Amino acid sequence: MKRIVIPILGLFLSGNVAFAQQEKSIRIQIDPDQRYQVVEHFGASDAWSGQFIGNWPETQKEAIADLLFSTETTATGQPKGIGLSLWRFNIGAGTAEQGKESGIRDEWRRAEGFLQDDGSYNWNKQQGQLWLLEAAKKRGVQSFLAFTNSPPVQLTKNHKGFATNKQPNLDSANFDKFADFLAETIKGVKKKTGVLFQYVSPVNEPQWDWSDGGQEGTPFFNTDIAGITRSLSKALLKAKLPTKISIAEAGQIDYLYSEHNRKGRQNQIADFFTKGSANYVGNLPNLVPAISGHSYFTTSPYAKAVEKRKQLAAALKPGVGYWMSEYCILGDNEGELNAQGRDLGITPALYIAKVIHNDLVNAQASAWHWWLALSCYDYKDGLVYVDRNEKEGKYYDSKMLWALGQYSRFIRPQATRIKASTETNQEEVLVSAYKNKNGKVVLVVINPSNEAFKLQLDKPASLKFSKSYTTSPSQDMAVAKVSSSDLSIAPQSIVTLVTE
Repeated sequence: MKRIVIPILGLFLSGNVAFAQQEKSIRIQIDPDQRYQVVEHFGASDAWSGQFIGNWPETQKEAIADLLFSTETTATGQPKGIGLSLWRFNIGAGTAEQGKESGIRDEWRRAEGFLQDDGSYNWNKQQGQLWLLEAAKKRGVQSFLAFTNSPPVQLTKNHKGFATNKQPNLDSANFDKFADFLAETIKGVKKKTGVLFQYVSPVNEPQWDWSDGGQEGTPFFNTDIAGITRSLSKALLKAKLPTKISIAEAGQIDYLYSEHNRKGRQNQIADFFTKGSANYVGNLPNLVPAISGHSYFTTSPYAKAVEKRKQLAAALKPGVGYWMSEYCILGDNEGELNAQGRDLGITPALYIAKVIHNDLVNAQASAWHWWLALSCYDYKDGLVYVDRNEKEGKYYDSKMLWALGQYSRFIRPQATRIKASTETNQEEVLVSAYKNKNGKVVLVVINPSNEAFKLQLDKPASLKFSKSYTTSPSQDMAVAKVSSSDLSIAPQSIVTLVTE
């Protein structure tokens, strides 16, 4: 006789015998007294689609701004957006005005510039990006960072926004002029919009050649970065600006702590923050006490990614933090997802959540920033996707957006990471916990498996989780009431638990 097994409501019926399906149980230990780094902000950038999307019709762009910046909820408690706490503003080099002559093939990767050929400034440039800047401020964002991919074309060696000889595209004689340009831009944007940049980042991924015309960019050696930083420090002080300088946006984290493969552009933690180094800038009064780097090419296999981040954390000098200041899925390291093709679903979202966890827990990052907040490309690089249309179009939220939101919406500026641990294998279940300044504790749980499990919380009795927010194949940061005695984590999900 054939044996039939039928699952019904959590029971398996086998012949005439019924038995309960046992759901896996995982214990998480939370210790608020064991503290780690302070998390300053979660961010994303306006490059490059912001220049067009910020000029779309009001209804469309306001809805997009809500997705990125809002910390409000609907009547049912559902978050309207992911509540980014920092916005990165791309100061263009002026390649958009050059058009095809810029050498940058894709017009959506060119950028307008405030500096004019006669030395004057036009604050009516970059209108779309300025709108997004104001929209972020309107929704409560308090931290803003201005960054450059290239100095303005009026100052570069070849008068283009990218290098053509694999060498730095800014002569040292123009370091002071570049610094003055950045100071003037900070003042001009403040006067135009009321937004003050708390941070300015003068170089981006200086290890790469930037000679293919794909976008604005230029390589720099550590000596160049130190010189630019010193000039910028003087320019900001002269202008009486409180803006802090962020360095050095390394193209991948190996360049921060090791002798990697770009001579003169590596070992940046030691080079910039060791007293006695020729490139020491750690004594500048307006330098952010943190080194910034990008997580590209180092996010998998997971065990290897963990080891690299632990090496980074071990290399940090006392009083020097680490900002993970740019990442999206490029598909260029073993085990990373194929970057080609939009995927609004849960698979890339789970991958990104694991990267965020690894950067916060093992690299002890005090900031985490995504690359393109808005993407028009058929690529895994956007939080919100938009039609490639300069005047109007449709927009599409992705689960990558909500995956980041599982952190950014609930871990607010100046939260402290606290101890949270499990006894499972390091990729089976990933957990981290944070205590906000208002006392609320946030627990983020990533379950990449295809099985649900129950949580058993080993925690102080005073910690009572009251709400959960879940991003899964069928949910986008869905809110639910919970009790600490009955916590279940769905398969393929990212769940954030918040205390009363």
